Amino acid sequence: MNICVIFGGKSGEHEISLISAASIVRGLHENNKSNNVILIGITKEGKWYLQSDEEYKRICETPDSVLTITEKSENAVTIIPGGKKQSFCVNGKSLDIDVVFPALHGTYGEDGTIQGLLDMADIPYVGCTTLASAITMDKEKTKMIWQSVGLPVVPYVCMKRFVMLDSVLYDAFIESAEEELGGYPLFVKPCCAGSSNGAAKAKNRKELSFALMEAFMWDDKVLIEKSINAREIECSVTGNSVTFPADDDVENVVAYIPGEILPTHTFYDFDAKYNDPEGAALQIPANLSENDLEKIRKTACAAYKVLDATGLSRVDFFIDKDTNAVYLNEINTLPGFTSISMFPKMCEAAGLEFPALVQLLLDEAIARYNSKNKLITSR
Repeated sequence: MNICVIFGGKSGEHEISLISAASIVRGLHENNKSNNVILIGITKEGKWYLQSDEEYKRICETPDSVLTITEKSENAVTIIPGGKKQSFCVNGKSLDIDVVFPALHGTYGEDGTIQGLLDMADIPYVGCTTLASAITMDKEKTKMIWQSVGLPVVPYVCMKRFVMLDSVLYDAFIESAEEELGGYPLFVKPCCAGSSNGAAKAKNRKELSFALMEAFMWDDKVLIEKSINAREIECSVTGNSVTFPADDDVENVVAYIPGEILPTHTFYDFDAKYNDPEGAALQIPANLSENDLEKIRKTACAAYKVLDATGLSRVDFFIDKDTNAVYLNEINTLPGFTSISMFPKMCEAAGLEFPALVQLLLDEAIARYNSKNKLITSR
């Protein structure tokens, strides 16, 4: 099978993608050494370049190595809409690709943009559809959909940039938010950024003002959420929530063993997730009763299905330490695949080893593509 792994990207999570993609490449190699893996790196400026076979060999032969992106003009990638397996071209020659594994995070990676591009190219790819990716990238829209079907979310308000730019509107909004959310502390996060980029905890109005200024550097919409004295629980989910038949092991929606994040930082921020090896402990399974673990798994499946998610996602929860109330926090449709990432670890705890997980995701991508191709698009 010819598998194209795309990594890097014009995103605040560019460096994390390089690590995730390296893990995926090693998983592909370990699962089936006959796989032909094609590497395409996207720079922070958004330019696409084919990477050498030597880079692939280096990653496979050197555990814990990280992918790099070599920029050579003769290896620039172009894309032909509707080209199917020959959609990607380099220096006038097409690359023969059976399926794409986008090892991308955040903006231009899991927000529906590359998914739409691959749909136009008419080539199978791992992960959620264009629509589901776009919706789940927007934390406000995701919460609105969950609320519409009665799923629990942390109380929040959403500020848009036009409010931030008008001092009268801003003051009134802040006063209303403080009253509605019960005062400080409050959490601030951009609606469409990942890995806690631009997120902060504010203990008073002055800190809230600074946190909002930082968050608006990442997005035009910002969430302000009620602070919960919370335990952080996560659950991996795979499958196709739209078309899966009950007896299909590839497309069936499955929630794996929930885990718990035990952060040593003020909250589970970017540094705790990726830069500090001691930033958090990971406990799998989470220290919950069997009934509560099952409740998390069922809620994760419900949250996944109502968003029409496909392929994979990590569904994140808060459990209030004071009341034991369970809240959905967010969903990540292309979660981290690094050596310390929770998504593959939770799958592994349920018996799905990393190479088998990678193969499952490829099989699901092709099954979804084949199902979609049976639909009528014109007469």
